[in-house]
Amino acid sequence: MKTILNARRRARGFTLVEMVIVIVITGIIGAMVAVFIRVPVQGYIDTTARAALADTADTAARRLTRDVRLALPNSVRVSNDGLLLELLLTKTGGRYLSDSDPSGLGNVLSFETTPASPAFNVVGAMPVDALGARQAISVGDQIVVYNLGGAFAPNNAYTCSATTGCNRAPVTAVAGNVVTLGSYPFTTPPAPLPSPSNRFQVVSTPVTYACDLKAGTLTRYAGYAIQATQPVAADLKDGALLARQVSGCVFSYTVLANVQRGLVNIDLSLGAANSNTGVLRLVQQVQARNTP
Repeated sequence: MKTILNARRRARGFTLVEMVIVIVITGIIGAMVAVFIRVPVQGYIDTTARAALADTADTAARRLTRDVRLALPNSVRVSNDGLLLELLLTKTGGRYLSDSDPSGLGNVLSFETTPASPAFNVVGAMPVDALGARQAISVGDQIVVYNLGGAFAPNNAYTCSATTGCNRAPVTAVAGNVVTLGSYPFTTPPAPLPSPSNRFQVVSTPVTYACDLKAGTLTRYAGYAIQATQPVAADLKDGALLARQVSGCVFSYTVLANVQRGLVNIDLSLGAANSNTGVLRLVQQVQARNTP
């Protein structure tokens, strides 16, 4: 009886030839399936890579757009090769007590006589940090009045020096509504023009966006000293990398006549030619408010 059962069990197995045939057929079917599935899989990979490039370009453009909209009026400047864009970033602003206000109200920001103490009173409520926005005036910030850019040197915040009149001064102390300055260049000849509406802006830092086509990067630099001449990327340190695979980059800036506006054009290309992802190009325009 055991011999018969063992024989039946052996009969239910498969031979080496049958196993080889199954392996060969499975390989043929797998190769056929791979031919059909390779294209959609590659398409998915390429689409994902292009989406990542688009997201990177959009994020960089959004950050640059935000900074341009916060730029000090008439402070945007672009290098001759279009690879560098610089601006002075503002955090807040306000009104100052002027010579035309009634006497006895506090310290005046005068453009006529140099005060005994380089301080002035802010009219109204002081800017404060709220809802994640850092707007409070702090030591190290720069007070700028009526910035006209290159149109009038004494009112160009970039070209301040210790010997000439200027519309910019550093903050050394803040107490209540009184802001103390580290210098008082507002009356030094050639003296800058005062603001017709007695307004001032607070600049926190200069910002430079630099494209390096050799390295394929777009970098944002901040926290360096304001300079009369636009700095080059080699002179800037500790930047924040915004994008890689940059294959093309052109910044341009146009002043719109009679409307106190400027137009920043961003032309950014990411990717590599003749690659699976190709080159993604983003072109965006941003208005810069130039009303001082």
